[in-house]
Amino acid sequence: MKSDYRYSKDVVYNNFPWPTPTEAQKAKIEQTAQAILDARALYPDSSLADLYDELTMPPELRRAHQQNDRAVMQAYGFSVKDTTESSCVAELMKLYQRMTAGN
Repeated sequence: MKSDYRYSKDVVYNNFPWPTPTEAQKAKIEQTAQAILDARALYPDSSLADLYDELTMPPELRRAHQQNDRAVMQAYGFSVKDTTESSCVAELMKLYQRMTAGN
């Protein structure tokens, strides 16, 4: 058996605590997601490994992801200013625990 994480549609997305965004928040997330795709399209000869190298990531792609992160955090009701990666994961776990309570 392997000891690394394994993901599948049955154990990741179906169990994920999705937010309930407003229509305006949905539109913002769609807009920022499209900006990510548009930024990637500026580099048609680059692989995802090239684009997502922490040291060489194109600035417009990094900005697009940051804007998308903010839009998603707002949909969850998380503080854009104060939320760290650790606190985000902790809040998602709390949402998951509430979602699965009683199952």
